[in-house]
Amino acid sequence: MRNLALLGTEPPEDLEQIGFRKITNGKAGEGLKTLLQAAKGYESRGYMLEAARIYRYIGMFMLNRTGSLEKSRPPLLKSAYLYIRLISDEIEKEEVNLDRLEDFCMNVLEIFSTLNDTRNLHKYAREFAQMYEDLGDAYYNAEDIPTSIRVYEASLRHYRVIKDEEGIRSISEKLVTLYGKMAEERLEKNDHVGAADIFFRVAFFIKDLFGYDLHFMEMMDTAGKNYEKASKLSYAEGDLDRTTELLVKAQYAYLLGRNFSRAKLLGLNVSRMLYQVVTAYKSIGELEVAAKKLMELSKALIALGKFENAVDVYKSVLEISTNLEHKVEVRKSILEYLAASKSDAGILGVIEGVDFYIKKGRYKEALELIENTFSRHLDDVAGIRKLLYRAEGVAKE
Repeated sequence: MRNLALLGTEPPEDLEQIGFRKITNGKAGEGLKTLLQAAKGYESRGYMLEAARIYRYIGMFMLNRTGSLEKSRPPLLKSAYLYIRLISDEIEKEEVNLDRLEDFCMNVLEIFSTLNDTRNLHKYAREFAQMYEDLGDAYYNAEDIPTSIRVYEASLRHYRVIKDEEGIRSISEKLVTLYGKMAEERLEKNDHVGAADIFFRVAFFIKDLFGYDLHFMEMMDTAGKNYEKASKLSYAEGDLDRTTELLVKAQYAYLLGRNFSRAKLLGLNVSRMLYQVVTAYKSIGELEVAAKKLMELSKALIALGKFENAVDVYKSVLEISTNLEHKVEVRKSILEYLAASKSDAGILGVIEGVDFYIKKGRYKEALELIENTFSRHLDDVAGIRKLLYRAEGVAKE
C-alpha cells in the first residue's frame, strides 16, 4: 500500500491514475486531493493542458457533488486561466492548430458561463472574436480562403455570444461574399450538392444580416433546388440511397425557405421511396443501414408534420441501435420544423449551436441545448416531446 504522504514525489501521470481510481472506488475526498497534486505536478513541469484539464475536472466534480459555485470556483478559475495561457501560446505559433485553439476558447467560455461570471465571459468572448477576426484577415490575405472562412465563422460565434451587432454584421458580410464565390465555383463544375451545401450555410449568415426574411428564404429555396437537381441525377444513376438522402435535404431546405408546398410534395415522394428502401435492407439483414434510412424517414415525416408516424419510425430505429446521435438528430429536425413554422430567427441560432456541437462530437451538449429550447417553446412541442420520451422509455411528462 502506498503512503499518501509520499505521493507528491510521484510523476503526475501516476498521481492522476491513482486519483481517478480512488474516485471510482468511492473515496472522492482522497481522490480529489490526489488529482490536485497531479494538476500541480503537471503545472510545475510545464504541462499546462493536462493541468487545465484536471483542474476543470476537479471543479466540475465539486460543483456536481455539492452544488456550490463558491467551492468549485478556485479550481475552475485556475483551469480557465491556464487555458488562456495556452491560447496565448498557440496564437503565437507560426502554424496555428485551429482545433486546439477552438477547444481552448470553448473551455474558457464554458467555465465562465458555469460560474455565472458574465463580466469575464463577455470580456474573453470579445477578445476571442477579435483574435479570430484578425487571424481570418491574415489567412484571407494569404489567399487561404477555406481556412479564412473557418476562422471567420469562429469569430462570428464569439461576436454572437456578446451580441455585438456591428461585429456580427461585419463578419457575416465577409462570409456571404467568400461563400458566394465558392458556390459559383461549385456550379461551374456542376457540383450541385456542394453548391447546395454552401447555399444552405450562407442562408444562416444572411439571417444575421436581415433576420428570417425573404433574403433568407430565397437562399434556402436555392439550396433546395440544387439538392433536388442532384437527387434527380442520383436517381438516373440508380442510386436510391443517395437519392433519398438528397431529397430529405431538399425537403428541409424548402421547409426552412417556407416553400411549404414543395417541401410537402418532396416529403410525400421520399417517404414512399424510403419505405421501400428500408424494407429492402431489412430483407438482406443490413439492419444498421436500415436504421440510417429509418432516421431519414422519420425526419421526412417530421417535416410533413406527421409527428406520431415520425416517432413510430424513430422507435423502430431505437430497436436497432440507441445512441445520443439519434436523439439529437430527431430533435434537431423538430427544431427546424418549429423554426420554419414560426419564422423564428432565434431558433435558427440554436440550430447553428447544435450543428457546432455535432461537428465537435459533443452530442450531450447538443441534446441539452435542444431540450432547453424545447422548454422555452412548450406550447409548440409538448405533444411531440411526450411522444419522444415514451419511445425512448423516459418517464417524463
